[in-house]
Amino acid sequence: YTYFTWRNHKWDLTEYLNELTQTGVREFFRPNFWPNTPDILHEFLQHGGKPAFISRLVLAATMTANYGIYGPAFELCENRPIRSGSEEYLDSEKYQIRTWDLNSPHSLKDLIARVNKARREHPALQSNESLKFHHVDNEQLICYSKKTEDCKDVMLIVVSLDPYWTQGGFIDLPLESLGIDPYREYQVRDLLTDAQYTWFGGHNYVELNPQALPAHLFWVRQ
Repeated sequence: YTYFTWRNHKWDLTEYLNELTQTGVREFFRPNFWPNTPDILHEFLQHGGKPAFISRLVLAATMTANYGIYGPAFELCENRPIRSGSEEYLDSEKYQIRTWDLNSPHSLKDLIARVNKARREHPALQSNESLKFHHVDNEQLICYSKKTEDCKDVMLIVVSLDPYWTQGGFIDLPLESLGIDPYREYQVRDLLTDAQYTWFGGHNYVELNPQALPAHLFWVRQ
């Protein structure tokens, strides 16, 4: 278990993940990221609504090889605290038997299934050591990549940390270190939506509207 739940800013996430994946800590510590637990409903989820749940899901599922969510409460974006300033659920399963509408149109189950499918099918997401952060000229966007050692599987993730407003910015990628020829175009396919884009060079623009989807989970190919 880790303190991921309380890391919600770009600098904090970057510093924490670099410590976990790029220092000696990685030799003995295997982080497990949880956006929520039966005991913890962070204020970011309380106030950010569905976009906050989605962004935290994608971060947890792609930053580390191990992640988890507290079941139906997360799938259905349960976000009412027992009182202001508390991280405890108002309708906690610790004190009552809940009945959940798992087929609710507001459920995240289909998106969660897509994320988990990507994790199963892409070896780059199944380890932590290759995680690298990349520059974005917007502090509300965080961008990082993961790859296999032979660069046959390269994943690029961009997440908005703002659950309220559309955020855009230019990202800078070290293409050669990702196995991409910088003088040829390449394709990025978003595994969350199946949208595909053709990019050229390492400097590209991304824009995320949290009311649509606050994250890209790109599979990069050339």
